[in-house]
Parts: sequence; C-alpha cells; structure tokens
Amino acid sequence: MKNNIKTLRKQLGFRQEDLANALNVTRQTINAIENNKYNPTLELAMKLARVLNTTVDQLFILND
Repeated sequence: MKNNIKTLRKQLGFRQEDLANALNVTRQTINAIENNKYNPTLELAMKLARVLNTTVDQLFILND
C-alpha cells in the first residue's frame, strides 16, 4: 500500500515531528509510514486523514 502523506504534509508546511506531535506518535512512526515500511492502524489512518484535511481513501493507495 502506498500513500500520499509526505506530499500532503509538505503542502501544509508540517515537519514529520509536527505531524507526529499532532497524532501523539513518534517521528519515527511517521517516517516509517511515509516510506511504506509500516501500515498504520485504522484509527491512526483516520487521524492522519483528519490532520491532513483529506480522506483515508485519498491518503492511501491500495496496490493491486
């Protein structure tokens, strides 16, 4: 599964640390998600979408 987190985060002017603080996770977690090394829980995915002003289905792209 790929994602658009890094692109949207940068468009909003957030650093990884800013996003991590907003979500109460570590910067390493944000880094791992952005680099497709970790798939977040549904709860975290929904929180990411909310903070980045988008929807979960626009944030994540399922590989066929």
